[in-house]
Amino acid sequence: MNPLQFLDTFLQKGKDIAEAAKTGFKEADIIQVERIKRAKELRQQTGENVSYGQSVFGPGFKQELKERGISARETPAQFAGAYASRALIDVANDGTRTYWWRWNHPLAIAQKVVQLGVTPQLIESPSARAAVALGIGVPALASTGVFDITNPEEEFRPKGYAQSYAPKGAEDRRETGQPAQEIFERFFLQRTGDPLKYATAKEEIPDLTPERYGNYLNFLYQDKGLLGLGIVKATPENLQGYPEARVLGFPVTIPMAAGFTAGAAGANLAARTGTTPKQRAVRGAIGGILGSLGGITAGNITNEVIASGNRPQLPTTAEYGVTTGKI
Repeated sequence: MNPLQFLDTFLQKGKDIAEAAKTGFKEADIIQVERIKRAKELRQQTGENVSYGQSVFGPGFKQELKERGISARETPAQFAGAYASRALIDVANDGTRTYWWRWNHPLAIAQKVVQLGVTPQLIESPSARAAVALGIGVPALASTGVFDITNPEEEFRPKGYAQSYAPKGAEDRRETGQPAQEIFERFFLQRTGDPLKYATAKEEIPDLTPERYGNYLNFLYQDKGLLGLGIVKATPENLQGYPEARVLGFPVTIPMAAGFTAGAAGANLAARTGTTPKQRAVRGAIGGILGSLGGITAGNITNEVIASGNRPQLPTTAEYGVTTGKI
């Protein structure tokens, strides 16, 4: 083959690859348009905010390409073109980072757990599903310690923690000058506030020790957690002496995780026993509440077992060599 023939062959091959990539690019666009249509139809049918997926790593895209005869092995150029389109959409619409924004809070993950249990197939009414979800979520959320439902006079401030808007320089930071903002932070932003100083915290948590208090403050403010990013970290003892994880600063406890999981399972199992939509909704709500409370109870028992193992075991009087009674 002379140089000119080689160049022509090379250029033709390049054109073929570019054309194939262009075809793959267009096929990816068609897939995206069809996904949007399906999402809109589902949204109209169920009332749910259905996502059609824009991430380059989103599930189903590779299979949809395969159904159109495009694969990495058989048609690599078309495959590359399709993923080039997908990457462009991802960057423009923040597709991959949407997963991060959607799942970067423990309560978002907990909500997904509840949705897996309380499905439209079991409970048709969106309002009924919302009521069941609240029956599961409110007790489970209360068990995190973000707010103390028994302390309404101090804007539901949790034991051992200061108010976020206590007057500047106040000796006792359990009082606040801005109750509305405290309520907003506690229930909307889900913030506990900073721990009280040791002496004040011990008034509310009698078994709090200086060692536990110091370790917990070190965990909150110094520990960088997994990979040193400060996103996920855990401690065997919080102020109350129970295990606690922090995910982006939000406390995750055993009772919370057990409450959401058992509540979703309880709602799912109870709803299945109903024969009418109303029966499924009512039974799902009852099953969700009972399941959530049962999970929280089991979690609290687990906490106590772990806490008793963490507490120092003092020697008995016999081990000290002390005798009691009359000589």
